[in-house]
Amino acid sequence: MPPAAQGPRALATWGCCFYPDGVGVGDAVVIGREGLDALIAALRGAGYRAVGPVARDGAITYGDVARTADLPEGWHDSQEPGRYRIHHGDDPALFAWAVGPHSMKAEVFPPKALVWRASLDDGDVTVEAFPDTSAPVAVIGARPCDVAALGVLDHVLRGAPSPDPVFVRRRDQAFIVVAECGSPSGTCFCTSMGTGPAATSGFDLAVTEIIDGDGQRFVARAGTEAGARVLDALPSRPATEADHTARTAVVEGAVRHMGRALDTTDLPGLLDRNLEHPRWDDVADRCLSCGNCTLVCPTCFCSTVQDTSDLDGTVERHRGWASCFDLAHSYIHGGAVRPDTRSRYRQWLTHKLGTWHDQFGESGCVGCGRCIAWCPVGIDLTEEAAVIRASDGAVSSRAVERREPR
Repeated sequence: MPPAAQGPRALATWGCCFYPDGVGVGDAVVIGREGLDALIAALRGAGYRAVGPVARDGAITYGDVARTADLPEGWHDSQEPGRYRIHHGDDPALFAWAVGPHSMKAEVFPPKALVWRASLDDGDVTVEAFPDTSAPVAVIGARPCDVAALGVLDHVLRGAPSPDPVFVRRRDQAFIVVAECGSPSGTCFCTSMGTGPAATSGFDLAVTEIIDGDGQRFVARAGTEAGARVLDALPSRPATEADHTARTAVVEGAVRHMGRALDTTDLPGLLDRNLEHPRWDDVADRCLSCGNCTLVCPTCFCSTVQDTSDLDGTVERHRGWASCFDLAHSYIHGGAVRPDTRSRYRQWLTHKLGTWHDQFGESGCVGCGRCIAWCPVGIDLTEEAAVIRASDGAVSSRAVERREPR
């Protein structure tokens, strides 16, 4: 039986024979570009749709990849509040960039998904629920912060009283190759959130790109049995002490060059004490309520549904991404609960950094910095939290004044 016919995660049992002394979970080897090409080929041969970073439309985005030549060789980025640019250099680096506007969320929690389809035939109604037939996806070159975001979505969408079936199916079938970060941007603060730049869990394989006097190579580590099996089949050599030292230098260099920082000390309590802080008015004067921050965020999970019908009697319900910045998002009988920009931004930030802990036991932010770079007016949540912290307690959340909608 060909690997693709064995179902998702086929690489857990296919790709090589069992070697008692072969690569195991946690082991590290060194591969070259030919090893990466072999990895992509093996994943595609096993029935996965391989996606990875590509330089397209002025950004590093996710796209289909068939070989390392499809990856953004020599491409780098620069990011600041409200600004994102990429430029090309003469180096052979494949992963010398920070996160772009797209994350892995779209692969497991798609922007639009069919919830159910009903059809009428000779008076009989047939309902087909969650007919998701997409191929399992293998993500090549995911960033550690995005892998951490998948863990957050696991708690939200899998741990819900009614788990999202599309997410669960796609998530369980996914094969993740994370690329440890050596080039953080000016908006990154993953070190503050404990989500990077090193990869510690949540991956099948982790690679660290090293370019030095010995050339270009990748230290590859297996995170799962599936990852160990496929890594054992790739052309490789054992990782030496010098390779481990070089990998450590890449990660430590990223820590030193982190563009932002966020003091997470009692963030939920800080925000709860300052629900009427005047900083919310300042943000509202700048915020466009466009929802860009929620669209690029790898953990935002709000959605809505839309029903459509055809003349032949077919009815479909689709689920699509939504944003808490939409006026209709908080609409109940009689009107919206959050009618102004001030209340909507405050809802987004206090949920992301505060009440998310109450709901899911962790922060809803992984420090990727996308919301900062892709905000048209450059609103920086690390700056907003710091300003509120600097005057903590100046305005009590219990001394709520009446405000007219802005």
